[in-house]
Amino acid sequence: MFDSLRRFFRGGAPSQSEPVQQEPERRFVDVGWILDTDKARFIWADPRRVKRGDPPPKHAKSVNYCPAVLDHEARLYEVTCPIDLRLRFARNDKGQPVLVNADGENSAIRNKHLNSMLALVSEKEWRHPGRPVLQLITPYIFISDEPVYMTQLPPFMHYQPMPWPGTIIGGRLPIHVWPRPMMWAFEWYEPQKELVLKRGEPWFYLRFETRDPTRPVRVFEAERTPALDDQIKGASAVSNYVDQTFSLFKVAEQRRPPKLLVRKLRGDSGSVEEGKECPFQEG
Repeated sequence: MFDSLRRFFRGGAPSQSEPVQQEPERRFVDVGWILDTDKARFIWADPRRVKRGDPPPKHAKSVNYCPAVLDHEARLYEVTCPIDLRLRFARNDKGQPVLVNADGENSAIRNKHLNSMLALVSEKEWRHPGRPVLQLITPYIFISDEPVYMTQLPPFMHYQPMPWPGTIIGGRLPIHVWPRPMMWAFEWYEPQKELVLKRGEPWFYLRFETRDPTRPVRVFEAERTPALDDQIKGASAVSNYVDQTFSLFKVAEQRRPPKLLVRKLRGDSGSVEEGKECPFQEG
């Protein structure tokens, strides 16, 4: 120990046999989200932790006390649907697939704005010739400063008396290097049935994977800084130029700055100072 102190005061480096002191790992893994839109931001709800409205359990062996169930459900976040919509699939006089707003003039959303966020995927790109695929564009972008993979899942814990006539096409991506707006993609297994979406109901789930699966994740709104904006632009629309965009993840990792995630303080024009603790809302 005294040899180490003498080397320290003389400006010498510690020997290889002496362990290097590392910064202690934080308890939480922080994940931020932003809304990539300047219109109707209030229709897009904050991502929140999935919570059930069950009454208090009456037995010590209730499912609500199962540690495996509790840990699983505590790691799920949900995004709710922003609009009320009743869609019908049809074909025009030329046999081309089209989408029909089944509510017509009674629709809560104008067709002009619906067309800007809704797209029917080209028929030749469907997975199956009898299953149309549509996409709803969302403004949600997620980001982290340490390795985190995010998986989009259907809202499987939400009971629907009238199930959707198809399934969500989920996905998984590394949000620490690839921040991009999320899509809600739907594969229509029964195109003869209407797709009904209700505002405020669970739309999809998110699950975050980290290097240490025992660390909890906390999710909060982030600032759109110039550095984050550059990273978003780097990942934007790359699928129009290359196939297998996974091959670009390494480039994105090499070009990203050390810090992209800055917590947004609501009601305050300032941003969070580095290393400063502040209140947060989980979910």
